[in-house]
Formats: sequence, structure tokens, C-alpha cells
Amino acid sequence: MPRLFLAVWPPEDTVSELMALRRKDQRGVRFVAPERWHVTLRFFGEAHPDDVEEAMADVDLPPAVATLGPAVDVLGERVLAVPVNGLETLARVVVAATRGVGDPPPRRAFHGHITIARIARDARMPPTLGTRVDGTFCVEELALVRSRRDPDGVRYDTVATWPLPA
Repeated sequence: MPRLFLAVWPPEDTVSELMALRRKDQRGVRFVAPERWHVTLRFFGEAHPDDVEEAMADVDLPPAVATLGPAVDVLGERVLAVPVNGLETLARVVVAATRGVGDPPPRRAFHGHITIARIARDARMPPTLGTRVDGTFCVEELALVRSRRDPDGVRYDTVATWPLPA
């Protein structure tokens, strides 16, 4: 079975703005490619796409406006991310609808973010940390995404989408 998650893809203009962040290579810092940037609302682990689609079939999704920032931050100890606020209600609705699918949802509160880099234990934090980020976008759709490994890293493929009201 594939590894799946429900996510919001940022629009192209938001991706372009985030690409302006300093992403210079340095030892122990692996920057995530812009085409992989997303906000995960619900991770399923290994699950069948039909099960997710069935759980989401009659869900009344709320409108959502994502707000980036205020600055690039560290999640845990080794993930460099851009905080994304405004998706908490959408995440709650999605988790409630899909509670019986895949891995159980985490008990911790939802903290929206876009991962931009992963940092090795012995690496210094890149200068991108703390850079101010400001932006908003209306979420137009929710995507069911399949994650798969290939020789170039992880690939994400959108399997299904659900529109959100404006």
C-alpha cells in the first residue's frame, strides 16, 4: 500500500516568494525542493487511497486562508520550516473525517508549516533561520498525496483533490 497524506499545496506565487529565501548549500543541510513544499494536514502512513476518498466523500470542508510567518523557524531540533497559520479548522475537520483510516492521527495540536530544510545533528543552522516571511493565500483545494521513494529522493503525486469554498 502507498504512503499517503492530505495536504495543501501553496500556489505558484507563494512558492516563488519562498524561493527568495536564502537556500545556499552547506554541509549537513538538505534543502527541500520547491516542488515538494506543502502543508500536511493529516498523515496516514500506509493506507489505501480508496479508503481516504470514501472517508472524504461527504465532508463539508471549510474555507481557509493560509498565513505564512512571521519568520523561518526550527521544528523539533532539526527541521527548518516556514510556519503556516489559518489551517487549524480545516485540519480538525479532515482529522475527524479520516480518524479510522491509516495510522491514528497524532494527539498533539496541529502546527501548520512548510518544511524547507532538514539539518543533520552536527550541522550549524543555516542563515535562513529567523528570516522574516510574510504572505497569505486562499486555499483552493485539499490534495490526497502519495509519497514514494525513487533514486532522486522522495516523489509526491497528487491522487485526488477536493475543492474548498471561497
